[in-house]
Amino acid sequence: MIILKTESLTVRHSANSPLLSFPDITVKVKDKILLLGDSGSGKTSLLSVMAGLLQPTTGKILIGDHDLYAMDIKKRDELRGKSFGFVFQTLHLLPSLTVAQNILLAADMANIPPPEGRLKNLLSSLGLTDKAHSKPSQLSQGQQQRAALARAIFNFPALIIADEPTSSLDDKNAAAVMDLLEQQAIESGSALLVATHDSRIKNRFDQVIDLAKEVA
Repeated sequence: MIILKTESLTVRHSANSPLLSFPDITVKVKDKILLLGDSGSGKTSLLSVMAGLLQPTTGKILIGDHDLYAMDIKKRDELRGKSFGFVFQTLHLLPSLTVAQNILLAADMANIPPPEGRLKNLLSSLGLTDKAHSKPSQLSQGQQQRAALARAIFNFPALIIADEPTSSLDDKNAAAVMDLLEQQAIESGSALLVATHDSRIKNRFDQVIDLAKEVA
């Protein structure tokens, strides 16, 4: 089953910037895909287009039978909230909210009721039960990463998208983060798409797309 498909995507950020052309990508259920490329190769632009956050210059993003950019913004936002879970390089946990409140935002943004028992189960499986009412500033970096991952997978997304999850980490912590991403993708029944310049994790993926070679 196809979750997401890109067709003939190009992006030009301004009249004076170069045109980025991307390879066609098909993401199927339980796929593990790596987008590999150095800074400037277009990784973040491609992720933003695929997520419905950046209008492409040309091309389409198909989510099932839906053309993402043919929708109005509200419907696009709701589909993104239901279909995708994002783990950003900057974690974007809201400092004024507790861990539990940050995680529950995922359902609120998707305009759906929280899945029954999901919060309790995630907090337990990620070792955050005793941090549910803590603010992000009271957590270690690893705990913050787990809280951000819990938010990303809260709605059982069809696709988890992670932007540079390991690039600033040593080998041991990079492996731990990837183990966690893979485990949660399996438990949530999600495909996994990671964008990075970190070639250490290449052997974990079924498909590696080298944007340095692919992007015109």
